[in-house]
Amino acid sequence: MLENIDLSKEMDKNKYKQIIEKLELKLGELQRNARELKIPLIIVFEGWDAAGKGTLINNLILSLDPRGFKVYTKTEPTEEEYYRPFLWRFWNKLPSKGLMSIFDRSWYGRVIEERVDNEIKEKDWQLAYEEIKIFEKQLIDDGNLIIKFFLHIDKKEQKKRFKKLDENKATSWRVTKEDWKHNEQYDDYLTAYEEMLKKTNPSICQWNIIESTDEKFATIKVFNIFIEMLEQKINDVKNKKITTEIITLDKFDTPILSKIDLSKMLTKEEYQEEFDKCKERIRELEYKIYKKRIPVLIMYEGCDAAGKGGNIKRITKNMDPRGYEVIPIAAPNDIEKAHHYLWRFWQQLPKAGHIAIFDRTWYGRVLVERVEKFCSENDWKRSYKEINDTEAILDNSGFVIVKFWLQ
Repeated sequence: MLENIDLSKEMDKNKYKQIIEKLELKLGELQRNARELKIPLIIVFEGWDAAGKGTLINNLILSLDPRGFKVYTKTEPTEEEYYRPFLWRFWNKLPSKGLMSIFDRSWYGRVIEERVDNEIKEKDWQLAYEEIKIFEKQLIDDGNLIIKFFLHIDKKEQKKRFKKLDENKATSWRVTKEDWKHNEQYDDYLTAYEEMLKKTNPSICQWNIIESTDEKFATIKVFNIFIEMLEQKINDVKNKKITTEIITLDKFDTPILSKIDLSKMLTKEEYQEEFDKCKERIRELEYKIYKKRIPVLIMYEGCDAAGKGGNIKRITKNMDPRGYEVIPIAAPNDIEKAHHYLWRFWQQLPKAGHIAIFDRTWYGRVLVERVEKFCSENDWKRSYKEINDTEAILDNSGFVIVKFWLQ
């Protein structure tokens, strides 16, 4: 794919000046429209080192209201990020409705840098392709517009730009040994990029390849694509066009809760004997999961007044309070409502070696939010798959997930 791209494309300076001002005004207008319509925007810039990501982002944001966007530059993960699923830090940077997040490199580092530099096992970066597609689809189905740009230059141009930066005292600090190493590994990165572009290019979230040898040509192309996609999204929202698939569910006729024997009891003596054994075992397991860096998620659902609070109190009675956190889940506040419904739960995920206990969970989407009509029928029907996918992602990340229904 990339080898067939014509990188000689360029634009005359005078022509650029004639075009860019109109595009800047148009994009500023569309940003205001998107904010009024509460459309969340996610702009991803990926591509080669020295391809001009920073420059193009700067050219783009000069036409925008700075109160309506944030730019995130991907850096080495912090300790908090390192001990959580790789998508955790990106969930935390998602825009609320009407705002924009711009990523100078993104979640695709999992299948590029970490892959080529052998920082993770092959099974992990292979698995990441599916997790990324799930992540993007969940956001798009929730009304986000994701625009992905890949900035392409050849090996010779990359080396030329590194050399120019390195020879200037003011910019030499920007070129590291790793950069030169990456230039030598150009073919390895090309293989990884080709696979990334093919495997993460669904019709609802396609890649836009930008020929980036000439900055002016690249800038105009980025503006045109951004404007075209944002105009289309705005028209879809205004016309209430459904951009997500209509969900149908198989009928589930086998009753579960009605068959539960609610007459089961323990005597006080039986309870105390079993409880004493269990609380000691729980304490032992808490230390083991910390040593082995295993994240644990304990989730409670059930009827109101079924005893969730009392149950949690008993479970944690003999636990080390430094190793767990009980997270009460109330009705979503205004900030949480302005994001994907899973956003607030991703924020509360425990780091490896710790335990999070939710007294309510994301299943509220298909329970109280469904019954109270907080979300549309298609929203809650779609949530079954989204929840299953999310739990699978956590399982792949090493989580132990324990779910209790109190009847």
